[in-house]
Amino acid sequence: MALTIKPLQPLQASFAAEASGVDLKQPLDAATIAAIDAAMDQYAVLVFRGQPLDQGEQIACSRQFGPLDAGLRKATGAATRFQHEELIDIGNVALDGSVAPPDNKKLIGVLANQLWHSDSTFQAIPVKYSMLSAVVVTETGGETQWADLRAAWDALPEKTRRHVEGLSAWHSAFHSRMWLGDDTYTEAQLARFPPVERPLVHVHPGSGRKVLFPSVHCTHVSGMTVPEGRLLVAELIEHATQPEFLYTHSWRAGDYVMWDNRATLHRGRRYDLSARRDLRRTTTLERSAAPAVAA
Repeated sequence: MALTIKPLQPLQASFAAEASGVDLKQPLDAATIAAIDAAMDQYAVLVFRGQPLDQGEQIACSRQFGPLDAGLRKATGAATRFQHEELIDIGNVALDGSVAPPDNKKLIGVLANQLWHSDSTFQAIPVKYSMLSAVVVTETGGETQWADLRAAWDALPEKTRRHVEGLSAWHSAFHSRMWLGDDTYTEAQLARFPPVERPLVHVHPGSGRKVLFPSVHCTHVSGMTVPEGRLLVAELIEHATQPEFLYTHSWRAGDYVMWDNRATLHRGRRYDLSARRDLRRTTTLERSAAPAVAA
């Protein structure tokens, strides 16, 4: 079967779609990869139902879309329960396989994921796609929401457009975690990801559409006082995450969701942290970028 795309947002037909007709366990040919890339350029979020992948299969599938990146673990050096360094743990499972207790530091990351962000905007080389594989999901809660930052720009009042276009914000890997009280990072860890400056508006390379690009990773806006800049970023996030710009995904085991970090914000929703949840993320750089090596 060929790739089939079905929009999931009837009122916003160019954002979020269900993809079918391909087996992600098998190597994809060049035409299928190109078709998925084209669908990503249009919809930014693709949902593949009924595609349970083991760790090796997820790594192999993801690598077809670009070099893999290990994200914040390159700075923290945190131990992993996975066989591959490039798998990023989005669940609440401890290293010994049990549900992580409330005092386990890894839950800071679980909670930080509930803030609106794009993955790894704090890196010198920004990432492209993220892919999340659902292994074990909770009966209630734990949804993931994506916001369409291209539609958010289109709907931004002209006065605000003129204000933000040309401005840039600084993104820090540790900003959201420190906001949640996790302030125990060493100087060496902080130095691994120094803040990077990114425009508040950019052009998405695949679709050619303008993108409004705030994030919880933003510490301040160049040329503004810290309070003014943070309030501006908060205002832009509030605008971009209005219901008309959102897709909310209720997870089933075996779901595999791809999204474009250059065109979306996302967040996880609250769930009972005593209930087991196991989701595994892979994230790609642009295909022309050198692969990052985990510390």
